[in-house]
Amino acid sequence: MRQFRWFSAGPVPVDYDLRRLGWELLGDLSSGTGQAHDPAHVLLGLPRQLPLPQWLSLSGSSLPQRKWIMLLEVADSAERARMLRMGFGDAIDFGASLEELEYRVQRLAHFAESLPRYRHYGALRIDLLAREGFVAGRALGLHPREFALLWRLSDTPGEAVTPHELLSDVWRLSFRPETNSLAVHVSRLRAKLRLAGIDGLIETLPEGGYRLAPLHRPAIGGAHDLGLDGYLRMGKEYAVAASSL
Repeated sequence: MRQFRWFSAGPVPVDYDLRRLGWELLGDLSSGTGQAHDPAHVLLGLPRQLPLPQWLSLSGSSLPQRKWIMLLEVADSAERARMLRMGFGDAIDFGASLEELEYRVQRLAHFAESLPRYRHYGALRIDLLAREGFVAGRALGLHPREFALLWRLSDTPGEAVTPHELLSDVWRLSFRPETNSLAVHVSRLRAKLRLAGIDGLIETLPEGGYRLAPLHRPAIGGAHDLGLDGYLRMGKEYAVAASSL
């Protein structure tokens, strides 16, 4: 079943009502019946009709959520470009036919569901096919679980991921084991990132979760962090990483 959601106040305008082409409208966010954090379907709406708090909430959603959102009736070309740079799935001008809208929605959903081969975060490039991370073209030498941990954190960069979520998604465990395997792998991953010149990229949060540090906080060290005596300043994390090589 082809399904979509609507986030603007009021009913879906006739020109954008995909139900005319056989689609199903799910609960819309404006009525409170939609699932704001379950981006399983394309979300359509008119940003110019949104109150400022609702627009801030929408634009402040995570990148995985924003890529499912299509913004309609954005007349200014520069504004459309800005919204695309922000990570929204699409932004279109007035005048699109319902058939064009349907194609764009299908195309957006296809790309939103597809996993990219590469993810870039600052100086870090993560390669899903190679299951490896690279900084300035040099491989980090990640073990499979270290890569899976890094990839999972990059799903929602800048947002907290709980230990339960990491154990479920990376280790496939529904319970928290008595071992400190998660902490050990985080430590090893941090050490390898530090060796590559990235320090502080993975943050531990007060409640115990982890996240990739927001990019507005510099995580890339200077040239002095790559000196030959770097191993003397890396402490236990370097030792842990070295033992896994």
